[in-house]
Amino acid sequence: MTADIAFTSARALAARIAAREVSAVEVLDARLTRIRDLNPGLNAVVSLDPDAATDAARRADDALARGIDVGPLHGVPITLKDGHDVAGMRTTIGTPVFDRVPDRDGTVAARLRAAGAIIVGHTNVPPFLGDYIAENPIFGRTSNPWDTQRTAGGSSGGAASALASGLTPVEVGSDLAGSLRVPTHFCGVYGLKATEHRIPITGFFRPVDGTAQSVRIMTSLGPMARDLDDLELMLRLMAGPDGLDSDVPPVALPARRKRSPGSLRLAWAPELPGAPVTDELRAEVERVAGEAAAAGAVVHQRLPGLDWSGQRVFGELMSLTEVYAPGAEQTTLDWYFHALERRDRWVSAWERFFDDYDALILPPAASVAFLHGATGTDEQGRSCVFANLAGLPALTLPAGMSAGRLPIGVQIVGPRWSEIQLLEVAACLEDRGILPGFVPPY
Repeated sequence: MTADIAFTSARALAARIAAREVSAVEVLDARLTRIRDLNPGLNAVVSLDPDAATDAARRADDALARGIDVGPLHGVPITLKDGHDVAGMRTTIGTPVFDRVPDRDGTVAARLRAAGAIIVGHTNVPPFLGDYIAENPIFGRTSNPWDTQRTAGGSSGGAASALASGLTPVEVGSDLAGSLRVPTHFCGVYGLKATEHRIPITGFFRPVDGTAQSVRIMTSLGPMARDLDDLELMLRLMAGPDGLDSDVPPVALPARRKRSPGSLRLAWAPELPGAPVTDELRAEVERVAGEAAAAGAVVHQRLPGLDWSGQRVFGELMSLTEVYAPGAEQTTLDWYFHALERRDRWVSAWERFFDDYDALILPPAASVAFLHGATGTDEQGRSCVFANLAGLPALTLPAGMSAGRLPIGVQIVGPRWSEIQLLEVAACLEDRGILPGFVPPY
């Protein structure tokens, strides 16, 4: 059964469990067997708790036997990135500073458990979620299932590696400068960076007792999966106010529609100014744009008229994030308010740009997955940070393969609160065969 469930979607697993075709305990046993077999070579899953997961699976089967209504993820074993508090499960954020066992779930974990999911373990991250690799002094280094000599990316690298190798059907990443989009591109899976403040961050990157929550702007949580439908399910389960994260507004998610190519208005860019990419990534974006145009979409090579000079976007994001750092020199109120004013102008320019387009298609990183120990890797996020600065949703999904048989993704970005529209655009391109969908590494 291990091979049977490895790449089955979360929705299909839940349906089979609900129909009593297979028990939650059997599905969990198969998932734990796959983790036991593959994880030693990947180091994607950490803080595994099989005993607690087995107890939860037995309770899930008992609930079905007693005819209790179940949720859309009932009995489905999943992992969560090691930044989400899960009650009773070691949470480290990749550093001894945050190493603890929480006594309560964060909002993401609580909502997924309420939907019936069984959280079996965390997935690996860099210290403080601050790198484009997943490696830390507590758990070590995560590898890419397509080539274990290469990174799975970061900071959601353990999550992307676990998804691509069939160790979990869904995950929840975070993204402050590409931390969700870079790994999903590297590993050939799907990641949806939600609009800023779409999903509560309560219990994510939770500060140690007595310390105020600092990561409040420009960071976004978002689902990771192996298909668009699981992404949508996860987004709907996690989105919306929780009464604790006061930054989250009650913005409804509309129903998803089926779009034809002729209804799409798409902009595309082979790369962003100051963010060079390899020829292979540039060619894949150009191919997608060209085939969408041939299918009937309105497609223009265009970006908003903004000051991209001197790595301004990346520098602005990094200077704002320094507000989080103790002793940062720029943390006067005057500096901070002026920085937010500059950000408002950036947001406004993108809002005007998307008056004319449903989405922008561009590369999600600088290259395919790089070798362990490579240098200059901080440039991987330069194709991503503009969306964080503007609070935009961004979807990364498989597009093709490199000459060296490594995944290449594309990034589809839209106006704020347009996550469902991005899924519609992606589904249309997949329906026409322009985007191929997930391909397993083995």
